[in-house]
Amino acid sequence: MSTAYPFTAIVGQDDLRLGLLLNAVSPAVGGVLVRGEKGTAKSTAVRALAALMPEVPVVAGCRFSCDPGAPDPACPDGPHEAGSGVSRAARTVELPVGASEDRLVGALDIERALADGVKAFEPGLLADAHRGILYVDEVNLLHDHLVDLLLDAAAMGASYVEREGVSVRHAARFLLVGTMNPEEGELRPQLLDRFGLTVEVAASRETDQRVEVVRRRLAYDDDPAGFAGRWAEEEGALRERIVAARALLPQVALGDRALRQIAATCAAFEVDGMRADIVMARTATALAAWAGRTDVLAEDVRQAALLALPHRRRRNPFDAPGLDEDKLDDTLQQNSGEGEGDDPDPDGPGGGGRPPQGDAPDTPPQSGAGDRDAPGLPSQGRPAGDGEQQPVRAAEPYRTKMLSVPGIGEGAAGRRSRARTEHGRTTGARRPEGALTKLHLAATVQAAAPHQHARGRTGRGLVVRRDDLRQVTREGREGNLVLFVVDGSGSMAARQRMAAVKGAVLSLLLDAYQRRDKVGLITFRGRTAEVALPPTSSVDAAAARLETLPTGGRTPLAAGLLKAHDVLRVERLRDPSRRALLVVVTDGRATGGPEPVALAARAARLHEAQGTASVVVDCESGHVRLGLATALARDLGGTAVTLDELRADSIAGLIRDVRGTNTPSRRAA
Repeated sequence: MSTAYPFTAIVGQDDLRLGLLLNAVSPAVGGVLVRGEKGTAKSTAVRALAALMPEVPVVAGCRFSCDPGAPDPACPDGPHEAGSGVSRAARTVELPVGASEDRLVGALDIERALADGVKAFEPGLLADAHRGILYVDEVNLLHDHLVDLLLDAAAMGASYVEREGVSVRHAARFLLVGTMNPEEGELRPQLLDRFGLTVEVAASRETDQRVEVVRRRLAYDDDPAGFAGRWAEEEGALRERIVAARALLPQVALGDRALRQIAATCAAFEVDGMRADIVMARTATALAAWAGRTDVLAEDVRQAALLALPHRRRRNPFDAPGLDEDKLDDTLQQNSGEGEGDDPDPDGPGGGGRPPQGDAPDTPPQSGAGDRDAPGLPSQGRPAGDGEQQPVRAAEPYRTKMLSVPGIGEGAAGRRSRARTEHGRTTGARRPEGALTKLHLAATVQAAAPHQHARGRTGRGLVVRRDDLRQVTREGREGNLVLFVVDGSGSMAARQRMAAVKGAVLSLLLDAYQRRDKVGLITFRGRTAEVALPPTSSVDAAAARLETLPTGGRTPLAAGLLKAHDVLRVERLRDPSRRALLVVVTDGRATGGPEPVALAARAARLHEAQGTASVVVDCESGHVRLGLATALARDLGGTAVTLDELRADSIAGLIRDVRGTNTPSRRAA
């Protein structure tokens, strides 16, 4: 067994260590989500925490880690009699991103259940993690239905598996830790809210601290056991402090003043629901126990807010993360109550002001949507040249009409286009390919019924063999690659018009986020086209590039379409199952070079030949319209919608959909 890196040897990352330790003291806090760039000790810290957890007494031979002092009466391996058991180390169970539902919750052996009448259950990772740590690296890449199952089990403390009338329930209480890199995409706000705490981590910008990180890591790699031995004393002291804080936790009193501060803080930051209040209360209590106190102070409430609220105040992926600490301090001060003069100095280390940073690593400044500057693109303050105008701020996003890829795909789970999936409505049955997971009972009985006489059936039973078993086929929704090709030429450069165009693309990006799509962004203007953002799951990165999109110059429409063709060709090789939706945002004009209109038409027909679903967002304005975008959509084999028709509540779009007019093809709908 490999030696884990010592928790106490981690340099800096104070918030990360504190969030993990508070959950070790009080698992009721609800776990922690660690957000940050790669290479910031996220996984190292989680794996190191398991060595600090107290040993767990379990019933000997129980696959579900029942407590011998209070065994689970519904344990599938039970019933167990209360009494002595054996002790083992707390487990850290890792959930791979590509895990199946059966691997997570366990699986029933349906074949044995039908053929032999035996209810055989193979426990999953939730059972393995009971009374330990369940670690999900890259939790933002986990399929939504798995995240839902995971968080439901964490909230209820139990896992339920139900298949074809056979039900199994077992306890599943664990410390849930998820890590993610925001550049690879965000979790939905509803899922973010289910994590108790969140911490943002970043690599230190201090030279001395970075040197110490490298020095310790090299020493550990050279001799893991020897390095761990040198930190054994610090590890033992921290382990004892966790045990002491757990013992003190029931004695901590949460006074009315602290409760009022918690409620006022949650109201001031407009978080949804009451979960934030409860998590803040539990976190503040754990902080007091960790400090060795039996009363909750203002500093505990403040720290609890910094850990429990940042991820709950985000309404969409374009909101800047973090918390306004000045607003937090004002709220706590206004609700401190009279007679608080005996509290520590609010600006000192024990008061409600900002705590000293110590050796915590520097974090990059937070910026709002208007401060985004993308590498390789002009900033908003850069002088414009070559006919280029300064970037225009996007109009407010809105809910767009549904755009989807026609046909039935088999891509990653999402919410856009029809697909064959493991979850969704039942559409039929087929012979299983490999292990049977979802039995179609009626089709199985129908397949077995004609052979009962030949099989010598006696009595009222049904003789079922392996060849009779039928797997359920289901239809759900998949996520797609939505590739935006945005016209930034001079014909699009009117400020009000460009603001509307950017607002439309921002709205489509928000829709892509909600439907779990990958997105890419190509822009064309002047003499060429460029990939402003390669296909990614991070729609906020696409929004940042869009914010700084310059305009001006000629319209190399053909170059934009050819660049999109190259990007899609590479993406088909990388992920053949993910279907693409091409969204071209333009007025349809093509200028520059010989025969620009004919070149654009030929480039468009390349996409039609590849069968790429496409939509042209027609940005032409004015009373006299040339219909160039509609002609482009015809060459692409797709559809054209105007900016007004793009809105989900558009009357014009509704009338057009009902009449079925102006639709060159049904490649995309």
